Amino acid sequence: MMNKSDRAVPAKRIAVISADFAQPQHGKMLNEITRQLALRGGVPLLFNDSGSLAEQMPVDGAILLGDMPAEAAPVGVPAVHLCSTHAESIGVDDYSAGVEIGRLLLSQHYQRFGYLSVSDLHSPRLAGYAASLATEGIRLDVVLTAGGSDRELGWQAMTTYLKQARASERINALFCENDLLAFGAMQAIRDFGQGAHIGVVGFGDLDEARATTWHLTSWSQPCDLQVAEALNRLLEERTDIGGAWREGQLQCRHSHLGKAKPGEMSQCGCAIRH
Repeated sequence: MMNKSDRAVPAKRIAVISADFAQPQHGKMLNEITRQLALRGGVPLLFNDSGSLAEQMPVDGAILLGDMPAEAAPVGVPAVHLCSTHAESIGVDDYSAGVEIGRLLLSQHYQRFGYLSVSDLHSPRLAGYAASLATEGIRLDVVLTAGGSDRELGWQAMTTYLKQARASERINALFCENDLLAFGAMQAIRDFGQGAHIGVVGFGDLDEARATTWHLTSWSQPCDLQVAEALNRLLEERTDIGGAWREGQLQCRHSHLGKAKPGEMSQCGCAIRH
């Protein structure tokens, strides 16, 4: 007869809640969550947009992907934020990342700088970028708002700006809040033509950023360490406030490069061919 001690321990169940699982960064995180939970003997339960369904079935914790409100988590279980601008989100040091990206673009000797944001809320990412420029006595000239995290919205915001800005006043360096906006902005620059050159940097380092279509320079996040931190908090009540999960790094490709000199083959992000 089986003793109580011989019974299998029930698998830990973690609710993963997102408004849009189609977001590439969310998919990247979900793959890592699934992998690490399997190693810990757990399983993810996916819920689109609302945790209300999660309240109808027992879960041991919740991961909120993207800018989901805390209220979306099931009542009475621990919850953490990932891929979010939420103040308590598990993510890289956005301010420091913004500073480093500002330094990178300054190294290309650009004169006019812009930022393409998801919303009109100023983030630490933007603050670090502006502070980096200010150390060299340079101001952030333009902050564009896409109104969402979508490449089409990035394209629209950039196209509108290019059509309205005078060539002599147009920015020539752009930091985008995420890679999807960067893809849209780069396509808008190519479609606009007219000799416009704008160095572009993204954030998130999606797999597509490496494609020859984009060669997008982007800030990479340690997704494996961030997911590990999330699961440690949910399953072990263990928190590492200053852990390596807060550190990221630049993945430098072609998109941020300055305009090539006459007679040189261009490898900048404005070029259709690299």
